[in-house]
Amino acid sequence: MAKFRYRMQSILNIKYQFETQAKMEVGRAQMRLNEEQDKLQNLIDRKAAYLEEGRQIRKKALKVNDLRDNRNAMLIMDELIAAQRFEVRKAEKALEAARAKLTQIMQERKMHEKLKEKALVQFLEEEKAAEAKVVDELTSYTYGQRGKENGNGS
Repeated sequence: MAKFRYRMQSILNIKYQFETQAKMEVGRAQMRLNEEQDKLQNLIDRKAAYLEEGRQIRKKALKVNDLRDNRNAMLIMDELIAAQRFEVRKAEKALEAARAKLTQIMQERKMHEKLKEKALVQFLEEEKAAEAKVVDELTSYTYGQRGKENGNGS
């Protein structure tokens, strides 16, 4: 029996490599998104701390400089939070793009796997037909030989 050899196996192997790389890209994008979300949460926590500090300052004797500093810190935190939210959205978009790329690569790989399966089925059918032909020829030959022996022996 001949050995099955898929003629586009090298392409399938490349598809596997692309899929592995795309999975790694998705992982890196997810890590970046997590980092950006952590930064955002830290900024939000710092803003909350400044809010609490402002409340404490207002409870004590009113110091204009302390109130102004606290207000400036709050404004800066608002700007930092807005910038960080932009970075989070950017990281989310990068993650979605990486996922879309991975999905496309996986679909291509699956398509090549199906082609390989169809080629294997066709190969097996051809082998089965060739084997049946050999069996038929052997049967015909054997029957023909018996007929000659019976015809000559009479």
